[in-house]
Amino acid sequence: MMPQVITLTDKAAARVKTLMDRADEPVEGLRVGVKNTGCNGMSYIVEYATEKQQFEDVVEDKGVKIFIAPTATMFLLGSEMDWVEDKFNSRFEFINPNEKGRCGCGESFTI
Repeated sequence: MMPQVITLTDKAAARVKTLMDRADEPVEGLRVGVKNTGCNGMSYIVEYATEKQQFEDVVEDKGVKIFIAPTATMFLLGSEMDWVEDKFNSRFEFINPNEKGRCGCGESFTI
């Protein structure tokens, strides 16, 4: 059986709900993708999703929807999305079993 593309921790789902409530326009959920950038090759993208785009996977977890950009599915398969807060910043963090390495600053990864 193929694993779900992405799952969310309770903290991540709560943060998604908060962001959706604060959006300037009605949104369906968040869109997660990857882009080529950074010192290690790729980084995660998280943005508002107002509607499902063609070929996107939609993951419903803990009462929220995460839209997966079709070009990101193979890079995210089996990942967990978490919300992390510390003294200096707060961010979505991805626990991705497909990662082979991360840069020192944590901004990019390689598969």
